[in-house]
Amino acid sequence: MKIGEVAQRSGLSIDTIRYYEKRGLLPEAFRGPAGQRNYDASILHWIDFLKRMKASGMPLKEIAAYAVLWQQGAGTASERRRLLEQHGKRIAACIDELQSCLLVIGDKILDLIELEKG
Repeated sequence: MKIGEVAQRSGLSIDTIRYYEKRGLLPEAFRGPAGQRNYDASILHWIDFLKRMKASGMPLKEIAAYAVLWQQGAGTASERRRLLEQHGKRIAACIDELQSCLLVIGDKILDLIELEKG
């Protein structure tokens, strides 16, 4: 699959795909005789994972570390699991904090409703 199709199907721009490849976030694509990138369809699953890690706040440096381990194969499973467990704990802490904020907002809304009633 050419880079344009990967961009279209993944929702990333061509420039972002090239940038991610340079940063080690994406495996290097096979290059044909003309030098054009040619990706395996499985890259779309990896890009989806990468986008979700990024959206959940995982730093690009950690995503790149995970990507290197992933490319090294099954022998790195425990290290990859450790990275994901750490990130999962950070996400859980953020969710807890946001839940707390939501409760405060709810209380303030109730206070304002009472105030409006007079």
